Amino acid sequence: MAQLIKIHGLGSSGEGVGKAIRSYKLEVSNSTDNQLLTPNSSLLTVFVEGALPGEEVLAEIETVKKNYAVARLLEVVKKSSERVEPFCPLYKNCGGCQLQHMSYPAQLKWKRQQVVDAIERIGKLDGVEIFDTLGMENPLRYRNKMQFPVGRNLQIGCYARGSHKIIDAQSCPIQNIGNDKILAAVKKIAAQFNLQPYDEDTHKGFLRHVMGRVGCDGELMIVLVTATKNFPNEKNFVRALRRELPEVTSIQQNVQTYHNNVILGRDTKILFGKPTIHDKIGKLKFNISARSFFQVNTAQAEVLYNTALDFAELRGHETIIDAYCGTGTIGLFMARRARKVIGVEVVSSAIADAKKNARENNIRNVEFFIGDAVKVLPRLVDADVHADVVVVDPPRAGCDKKVPETFAAMEPDKIIYVSCNPATLARDLAILKSLGYVTTKIQPVDMFPFTSHVECVAQLKSTARAKKLLNFP
Repeated sequence: MAQLIKIHGLGSSGEGVGKAIRSYKLEVSNSTDNQLLTPNSSLLTVFVEGALPGEEVLAEIETVKKNYAVARLLEVVKKSSERVEPFCPLYKNCGGCQLQHMSYPAQLKWKRQQVVDAIERIGKLDGVEIFDTLGMENPLRYRNKMQFPVGRNLQIGCYARGSHKIIDAQSCPIQNIGNDKILAAVKKIAAQFNLQPYDEDTHKGFLRHVMGRVGCDGELMIVLVTATKNFPNEKNFVRALRRELPEVTSIQQNVQTYHNNVILGRDTKILFGKPTIHDKIGKLKFNISARSFFQVNTAQAEVLYNTALDFAELRGHETIIDAYCGTGTIGLFMARRARKVIGVEVVSSAIADAKKNARENNIRNVEFFIGDAVKVLPRLVDADVHADVVVVDPPRAGCDKKVPETFAAMEPDKIIYVSCNPATLARDLAILKSLGYVTTKIQPVDMFPFTSHVECVAQLKSTARAKKLLNFP
């Protein structure tokens, strides 16, 4: 039986959040608590994928937990003025985007609110200036990298929402057109050579994922992620793929033998061409290898890094520690206005790219170290390295709990925190506050239009308490 629900907000994954305004007694189809909805359920928070704030929707309750329920959208009774028609024919089922049914200006407002809510509720911080989200003039075809799983009958595309069912795609409107070309070429040639897709249930098969990367000047990199090292008919396959896509710059095989959901394995073999392609951010040119981290939205990466540079307020005499430096993008971007930059990164191939990037851009005031920030940064403290500015751009999980203490032990005047997860950002900012660093301002940047993700740059400044609070060995 349908439930009428009034939507008042959005959850962190872009789903509508509401309360039931008309209740029925009905059995729940998948109730983990083995309970029934009753008229008292009107106080229960309900998550409805595809619903927008201000809407009234008919939805079927599918799952009931202790404090919330999940419902399936049946009909929008009262539409939001921000509701728009999705532009992708696969959107209803595909899990790659979450917000195509919402106008782009509304997406930007909601992403700022995500940050505000995290800072207030998780970080419990006040007095932080949070600016409007910086969006794109044209938010389509922005992704320079695709990572599509391969399924039965050589279906290649994104996973369906909430499952590992692959939605077969011929094109993706948020991908660079070069990735569409890679997708079509690999599908065609893989079928010709009867490459067997990997089955994650039986762990049999060969082709697990197709990764495409598009660089500046149209450079294309294809990475075939396989379950075995042995590549059937490798040379003929590569020859046929090059004929189908003559502009390809690099074809590589990455071997992922483990029975898990990690996309890339440790071993990568070059089947054709160069080990890297190039991309530009501002005036800087970067080498990108198969396993290197590089922002997937090149245009917005320049916006993001310019914001970080502005927040650092450099005068030319500073030493900067770039704690999760990747291929050196942020550090090299800042090096032109600093005395010295020290980058730390655990992925060795990324450090190799970072060093090459520094040479090719003729930047000499940088130094890079391979290793986990948790281990490398204390060694820099022991070596009496003083950082005027620390830049950190960690994974979605945020910083290891020891890393903020190490930052504070280096006694920087400022910490510039770049984050792709408002929740872990807020958590870490609260920790840094206890260590003597106050968050002054945050700039959200829309790196991933039509998805629920938002990137942020936060500026933190030292207080007089920092040195007193720490008794760092």
